[in-house]
Amino acid sequence: MSGAQAWGFTDDRGAERGADRVPRRVVAYVRAGAALHDLGVTPVAVYGSGHDGGVLDPAKGGGLAAAGVPYVGPGRALDEERLRELRPDLIVDVTYDGKSPYALDEAVAERLGVPLVALSVGNELSLAAILDRFGVLAATLGAAPPIGFGADLGAAEIVLREAVGRRELTVLALSGAGRDQVHLARPQAWPELARLAELGVRLLDPGPGPGANWLTADWGRVVELGPGLVLFDSREHATPPYEVPVGARLTPWNPETPPSPAAYARFFRDLAHAHTG
Repeated sequence: MSGAQAWGFTDDRGAERGADRVPRRVVAYVRAGAALHDLGVTPVAVYGSGHDGGVLDPAKGGGLAAAGVPYVGPGRALDEERLRELRPDLIVDVTYDGKSPYALDEAVAERLGVPLVALSVGNELSLAAILDRFGVLAATLGAAPPIGFGADLGAAEIVLREAVGRRELTVLALSGAGRDQVHLARPQAWPELARLAELGVRLLDPGPGPGANWLTADWGRVVELGPGLVLFDSREHATPPYEVPVGARLTPWNPETPPSPAAYARFFRDLAHAHTG
């Protein structure tokens, strides 16, 4: 876009977006919207993914519900007239493949004449880089970094590293898919799990098999791996753990934690408590 425009941003697909003024009415995918809210940009509405239903999943919403941000349903099933009535001047989504927005068909934004930006949350970026990109976008939208921006995350990482040093536990991250099936996370496929490994958390790899991000197995595989701590997917579409080793600790994990320092600081502190509590 022309450098003469008042607002411009190049997203993580390399798509250049611009406008003659800074966007003020942002509609976002719930994960992106929760992060922007933490960073000082509160959306006028958020939408979900194909996993979501007609009500906002509290595990994914961060501070959105408390802020009164309306949820308008899954992105792929959005009522375009409802979206038009919100008068958005920017749509913010995420991308896992660096090519397409995850939760909303870009043609919807094109028909509305609204710019759409998609920020990467895939494993081609480190967690720090993902958080930085959301911070950059928020800054272009006029947000000033919150007081203590980033400091609490650094402090939470220190707390977690110390907790891991005091007590060694093997950790397995998973997403329940019913009584007969579970998806086991491959740690290096998830930026936040990769960061946990850097902080000393002993994450278990589920082993060879199909699937880039998850290995799908039965619950018996969880027992075989023998984790001392299970990070279980707390989103509403996932099912609770059905079978874990005797004595294993359980703590919730949201694979779609809002990409903000505040949200990850909370997660890291909760994990430190689970490690030592």
